[in-house]
Amino acid sequence: MNVEELHAFCMTLKATEETFPFDNETLVFKVMGKMYAIIPLESPTPSISLKCDPERAIELREEYDGINPGWHLSKKHWNSVATDITPRDLVIDLIKHSYELVVKGLTKKAQRELEEL
Repeated sequence: MNVEELHAFCMTLKATEETFPFDNETLVFKVMGKMYAIIPLESPTPSISLKCDPERAIELREEYDGINPGWHLSKKHWNSVATDITPRDLVIDLIKHSYELVVKGLTKKAQRELEEL
């Protein structure tokens, strides 16, 4: 998947906002103010960093060459996914998984607000 495809899919997820909180080259997707995806726009290879359940993160890293510990992120909770060598369906699944983890971690109030949108 290229940057445009990643962007388009992330924007389909409810209440997603795109931001550039770090610099003009790092696109961050948030839900209810919490980040769930990071895309380095100037990277030589297309990639996306995503939150992941710690146990699943380890399994994915062992199974796929394109999935590694999150670059400049918590290695326990984030994976960096090379989207040019990782199956498209898996990338989509991992974006959804990251989004759902963030939503699950929101306060009950924020979860209710999200449901009402």
